[in-house]
Amino acid sequence: MADKEKKVAEVDSKPKKTAKKGRLKEAWRGFKSEVKKVVWPSWKQVLKNTGVVLVVVLICAVIIAALDYAFGTGIAALASIFTK
Repeated sequence: MADKEKKVAEVDSKPKKTAKKGRLKEAWRGFKSEVKKVVWPSWKQVLKNTGVVLVVVLICAVIIAALDYAFGTGIAALASIFTK
């Protein structure tokens, strides 16, 4: 009885290569199908979006630099008050 169970377990534990290849092919077909549905932006829209991103990044950098300078100056002023 135990021998039969062992043989069944051995047969079931072997990986099925054909099923794996089938799933890979199906996934590739699905990927190609989805890529065909993508609406790519025009070059003009890409340049416009890039410009918007650069402006927002620049504004954020200026705000962070200003806050860094203000807090650094404030901490230095506090430190000078207590070190006299």
